[in-house]
Amino acid sequence: MSFAVTRTSRSFVAPCEATPRGSLGLSVIDRVPGLRHMVRSLHVFRHGREPARVIREALSKALVKYYLFAGRLVEDADSGGEVRVACTGEGAWFVEAKTDCSLEDVKYLDLPLMIPENALLPKPSPELDPLDLPLMMQVTEFGGGGFVVGLISVHTIADGLGAAQFINAVAEIARGLPNPTVEPAWSREVIPNPPKLPSGGPPVFPSFKLLHATVDLSPDHISHVKSRHLELTGQRCSTFDVAIANLWQSRTRAIDLDPGVDVRVCFFANTRHLLLQVLPPEGGYYGNCFYPVTATASSGKVASAELIDVISIIRDAKARLPDEFAKWAAGDFKDDPYELSFTYNSLFVSDWTRLGFLDVDYGWGKPLHVIPFAYLDIMAVGIIGAPPAPQKGTRVMTQCVEKEHMQAFLEEMKDLA
Repeated sequence: MSFAVTRTSRSFVAPCEATPRGSLGLSVIDRVPGLRHMVRSLHVFRHGREPARVIREALSKALVKYYLFAGRLVEDADSGGEVRVACTGEGAWFVEAKTDCSLEDVKYLDLPLMIPENALLPKPSPELDPLDLPLMMQVTEFGGGGFVVGLISVHTIADGLGAAQFINAVAEIARGLPNPTVEPAWSREVIPNPPKLPSGGPPVFPSFKLLHATVDLSPDHISHVKSRHLELTGQRCSTFDVAIANLWQSRTRAIDLDPGVDVRVCFFANTRHLLLQVLPPEGGYYGNCFYPVTATASSGKVASAELIDVISIIRDAKARLPDEFAKWAAGDFKDDPYELSFTYNSLFVSDWTRLGFLDVDYGWGKPLHVIPFAYLDIMAVGIIGAPPAPQKGTRVMTQCVEKEHMQAFLEEMKDLA
């Protein structure tokens, strides 16, 4: 059975008041070439009353303070093509849509989706380059009162915490607050800008034929591993540690590289707490503020180790974050940590449970769940999320193995549910 989605309105939503004009430079982290891509996600809400109208009006008000999201990303010819934000006030792309089916009819968009994600995500006009638009939104109203917010943002202008901060600001205004509770801070000039290493040429982006797979880790499994880790090491570990250790080990076993070949798992760790002396004390910074943490070990070690030992490898890498970030900020590095290696033996993971998207409330309650589509063909990716409420546990959404390794990967992961 197919369920048709009809887009009824497409337009730019501009700030409802005059905003500053001009051009603003981005930080060295914002300008990492691999970040110039679109991060897509669906946010599923059980109830709403005229949600498209309410969110559209709130967006127009929120853009007054977050006016960079109403601008355009441009390349500055005078600075060698560096990306900047042109504060044009043109607005964010906003689409209204509707479908006659209810969320219940499509199982509240639990995976696998019964409606293609592209039908629920905003699509710009053909003459627009979506990579120039910091933000696009689509609100699809379902029969029975449910609605879905399809969100596309360009990673260049905000990291996950920053994008969620902005969407929470829109939601607060939708609920009737006169202003967002968090004052946005641009502050890109205070982000460390160490001397650049000589360029090794443009980055090389491979293209893999990666397949999707989703596995839910049960609360019992997570709790058991945490207890076992505490018992054996005397230290507590996080749900994130358990989930990515399971994923990294399962994937390593499935792709079955030579035991001596190094495999890596990389994640972007928030560094706002390491910049408290320069960032605004009240918070509000929404630009990219992270450091790539990489755990490396031989394929044979990761594949054959006890899970607790794999967690220890990951936690050791996390513990090095303050020192490694400080060295990078001081220019004390031989290899640029932000120049990532996109190879099949590298796995990139992100945690969507702590960004703030699960707290968004436009006035009718928080989302049942959030579905990220933060996948690129250039990298093997795993996303840590949550299954739809009221289900418990941890959802691991992946695009990390090619067809020849999928069956082995699923076999490794299935025992964790």
